[in-house]
Amino acid sequence: MMHTELIDQEDLRERLVALGFSVPSGATAEQACEYAVTGLCPERALALRHMVEDILAGSATVLPTVREAISRTLLPALVPRS
Repeated sequence: MMHTELIDQEDLRERLVALGFSVPSGATAEQACEYAVTGLCPERALALRHMVEDILAGSATVLPTVREAISRTLLPALVPRS
């Protein structure tokens, strides 16, 4: 039996913490994304961009709340500014 990886808000929080972002336990996906973009420096933005690319391009199932939080909060913060 195959098991598909599921990315829920706790998995998103754990991924952000592994990258060095301070995200409290129990944070919603939206809150976790907000913590991640607060005071974002270029090095962390690059790491965050790679994490988002991995999540969205991977074969894991991303829960709608996580996908929505990424779309609403992370993606706009990662758009290069001219």
